[in-house]
Amino acid sequence: MAASQTPRLQPDCSLPPLSDWSPQGPFAVALSSGADSTALLWACVTRWPHWTRAIHVNHGLQPAAQDFEWHAQHLCARWNIPCVVQRVHAHPQAGQSPEDAARTARYLALAQAAQTSFDAPLTAVLLAQHAQDQAESVLLAWSRGAGLPGLAAMPTQMQRHGVTFVRPWLTQSGDSLRQALRRAGVAWVEDPSNRSQAYTRNRIRHQVLPVLEVALPGSQATLARTARHAAEAMDLLQDLAQLDAQRVGLPPRIAELQLLSARRQAHVLRFWLASMGTQAQAAQMQALLIQVSACKTRGHRIHLKVGQGHVVREGDVLAWLQSKV
Repeated sequence: MAASQTPRLQPDCSLPPLSDWSPQGPFAVALSSGADSTALLWACVTRWPHWTRAIHVNHGLQPAAQDFEWHAQHLCARWNIPCVVQRVHAHPQAGQSPEDAARTARYLALAQAAQTSFDAPLTAVLLAQHAQDQAESVLLAWSRGAGLPGLAAMPTQMQRHGVTFVRPWLTQSGDSLRQALRRAGVAWVEDPSNRSQAYTRNRIRHQVLPVLEVALPGSQATLARTARHAAEAMDLLQDLAQLDAQRVGLPPRIAELQLLSARRQAHVLRFWLASMGTQAQAAQMQALLIQVSACKTRGHRIHLKVGQGHVVREGDVLAWLQSKV
């Protein structure tokens, strides 16, 4: 734990502003008990004490998980903030990493709590990622050869499981958050897994970003700006996908798909698959495009593995069928 003094709730603290976001009603902070989410909770409760709530997700993945939960509950009790604890057990599916499984379970748990665990459904859930996290996400996507969706990294706002998630600090420095907490004597819990070099993101954080910052000062902010530019380009592509979706229909009509260029076919197919809650790997999309192009007769069969299911032909349209567990 980084500090032991009693927190002082002072609205004039030196925490950075919460972007342009302001609440439209009760909302929650996703409180991990780490420095970033603790700072976000503090910033919110000093501004909107009557609307601030907290949700803590206990993944149960490490011995320190109980310490995180205890700290979250203790902090919220001292600050008189309603706090809900969600316990999850994320089991990776075939081809899914433990980190992805935990992330998927975490978002679902946060959404469920926001919708059902308080007096009324909440208007939003706030996430504490900051500029360093965004820079790490861009480098992580680059290391995997990602396209624009990956380079756009984390959006400022998104909808998932029927809940609005907001990241108001993506342009702010993580160091400034910790400095403000130290000055005020606000405690947090350090996650031991953040020091593990087994995770690619941690290697980027501890080995790549410091060297990059020395060689190219300001690179952290530059990478965050790259993510914003990529996100703007993605917005334009999203508009194009919606136009093409109106043309080919959802689910896509095969004959209408064939009238588009291969790149636009791939784009609208990814748009459709995303609406179904899945995504295609590059090799899967290439195979699907080949099958769509070859589908000239009524007897042509399409049955391709995509995500956790299969894309199949049903008459004149494509369908995605989720695999049975």
